[in-house]
Amino acid sequence: MSEEIPPIQAIEAPNQVTVDKAVEARQERKIVVIIIIVALLFLASFVVTFVLLMKAPSTSVAQLRDVFIIFMGLVSLFTSMVMVILIIQLARLINLLNNEVKPILESTNETVNNLRGTTVFLSENIVQPVIKLNENLAGLYRLLALLGISRKRNNE
Repeated sequence: MSEEIPPIQAIEAPNQVTVDKAVEARQERKIVVIIIIVALLFLASFVVTFVLLMKAPSTSVAQLRDVFIIFMGLVSLFTSMVMVILIIQLARLINLLNNEVKPILESTNETVNNLRGTTVFLSENIVQPVIKLNENLAGLYRLLALLGISRKRNNE
């Protein structure tokens, strides 16, 4: 009874990446549905407010207009403050780029130029003479082999 039993194959657990992607996709769908619902509620409230204002007396509409003008002034003030903060942050970024990043880039460029010069020097003064010496030795070995006066190499 030498019957071979096939090996038990391991059952792989679902890949964590695919599980995470499925969870993310569900969350994105929920967010889209919530955004659509909020947009529809906002649109419905706008339509209802518009209809009520059309039927309201002119004094309440004038009061609402005054409140809206005050609100727009506050929004304008807030927007101006945000723009000032944005300009200050932009000035700080430009200062950072000029005073810290630019010197680093210049130093890196200088290092690369030094490295380029070193490689050219090594190529001209070490590598090329060694290659020429090997060429001449190979030619000499071949000449001696053709003349039959060379020693045989161990590896040939």
